[in-house]
Amino acid sequence: MTEKQWDKLLKIKTSGRDDSKSNTYNYPYEPTPYAVLERLASSGYITKSNTVLDYGCGKGRVDFYLSYETKCNTIGIEYDERIYEKAVENQSSSGQFHRTHFILENAVNYQVESTVDRIYFFNPFSVDILQKVMMRIMESYYQSPREIFLFFYYPSDEYTYYLLNVDEMVLHDEINCEDIFGGNNLREQILVFKMKFSY
Repeated sequence: MTEKQWDKLLKIKTSGRDDSKSNTYNYPYEPTPYAVLERLASSGYITKSNTVLDYGCGKGRVDFYLSYETKCNTIGIEYDERIYEKAVENQSSSGQFHRTHFILENAVNYQVESTVDRIYFFNPFSVDILQKVMMRIMESYYQSPREIFLFFYYPSDEYTYYLLNVDEMVLHDEINCEDIFGGNNLREQILVFKMKFSY
């Protein structure tokens, strides 16, 4: 299906890019293509028993789609109040109140709930902020040990370099998405990391 067809099916409006509040640390709103989300949903990493945390959720596309396709629970974190309100409007029109939740919060301040075991990123912020966010994730992981997978779509070189050097994480898989767009862009992939204890 096309982007518009998926939005129509889910009864939401998530298309378009928004640069209005982007800066050096917080990047523009741009929704993950549905074709990429289809590939993630069919990977087997997310099921109805999982809770997905979506950093920089924007208007909620990732949350609504994954909840619809896999029946998982989702938590979307968004710092821009205006875009957060769009996610809430989409929640109302979609009728997805039981499995999908949105929180207006700066990612650095958000304390990761112990139920979260899947985490999604589409370059929502700078590596500086990512490092602080990772500290929050690790804090939650050590307090409540569990299997946690992290998904990084279209990762920048900076992101990849940093992630490969985090002791508590190991690169577990790569979901290639190059063929979706018919090019040879090596960034068209989802890097799958798994949390591990570091002693």
